[in-house]
Amino acid sequence: MNLELALAAAAPEDRPYTVTELVEGARDTINQLPPVWIEGEVSGFKEWSSGHWYFTLKDRTSAIACMVWSQDARRLAEAPEEGMKVYAQGRLSVYTEKGQLRFTIKQLLPRPEGGFHALKVERARKALEKDGLLDPARKRRLPVFPSRVGVVTSAEGAAWTDIVAVVTRRWPCCELILIATQVQGDNAPRAIIRALSVANRFEGLDVLIVGRGGGSKEDLIAFNDEAVARAVAGSRVPTISAVGHEIDTTLTDLVADLRVPTPSAAAEAAVPDRLELLRHLDGLRTHLGQAAGGRVESAGLRLAAAGSRMEGAVTRRVQDAGHRLRAAVRSMGTSCASRLAKQSALADQYGASLDALSPLKVLGRGYAVARAEDGQVLRTVGDLPAGRAFRLRVTDGEVPARSEAGS
Repeated sequence: MNLELALAAAAPEDRPYTVTELVEGARDTINQLPPVWIEGEVSGFKEWSSGHWYFTLKDRTSAIACMVWSQDARRLAEAPEEGMKVYAQGRLSVYTEKGQLRFTIKQLLPRPEGGFHALKVERARKALEKDGLLDPARKRRLPVFPSRVGVVTSAEGAAWTDIVAVVTRRWPCCELILIATQVQGDNAPRAIIRALSVANRFEGLDVLIVGRGGGSKEDLIAFNDEAVARAVAGSRVPTISAVGHEIDTTLTDLVADLRVPTPSAAAEAAVPDRLELLRHLDGLRTHLGQAAGGRVESAGLRLAAAGSRMEGAVTRRVQDAGHRLRAAVRSMGTSCASRLAKQSALADQYGASLDALSPLKVLGRGYAVARAEDGQVLRTVGDLPAGRAFRLRVTDGEVPARSEAGS
């Protein structure tokens, strides 16, 4: 008996199925299964021109083909990337043309350790790092005594209230300027960037706090936006990132000049504590007074010692000068006596010579001198016309005389 006759004679349940019958039967059976959630890693993602998504979800030992219809893809908005770990909700189905089991997805959610947002943030971080914006060397020091602090945050949030309270208590002379912005939601990144631009146009702004209060990871997405991070990095004013979270670090934390965990901590970092400063000044005053007292006392002791040494030196100098003066006087007396004796002898010699030459000596030898009334010496006969009165000097005095005619 040949195979065809045997199959024809067999009972209906024993006859073979066609491929189509088998695949369609499997499809009908699988289509009765309820929707389920599965988890896996995305591999081989492709988007067709029709808008449908095709990829594979896999784990360590198995894989299943997946698809997302275009209307569902538009609703999901963001396509998964290679290696992304996701939760997917959908139904099993059979692709009859290839007899292939596949999973038709209606919902797609990222797993916390490897979702859409995590991969997007990691790409942004690498781009910022490549441009040198994460380099610690580019971070600026905050001013010690700011007079004007700007705050980019929500006007309705607790962050602004906390900052005002802390700054008012610590450094009340500081002026606070709120640049209100949306910090959460789809439009938050653009709003924060605009607020940063406004803040950088303020004159005299010393510090800029950027942040918000605490929230879930989804609430903090705006501060992980690459464009927001670049705007913070490009601020001309030194920045403090104060996104209210303790565990995770946002991109604005990485590019800001200083990262703090809360808005209150940002206010404390931005301004000094006046009470602490006053205590420090009091301590310096006390220390300076003690140091000055010690130095004055030490200087007094040194001055007294110097005075004693100076007094002894002056006394010795005066004594030495006295000895030298007395010796000089003695030496000068001897020299002067000798010089006076010599001068006296010379004077005697000069006196004898002058005496020998004196006109009186000549008169003593019998000569006389005629003088006019004005004392002029009359030497010739012409000086004595007849009748002229004159005086005649002889040895022991003068006598009046008058010339006569014919004499």
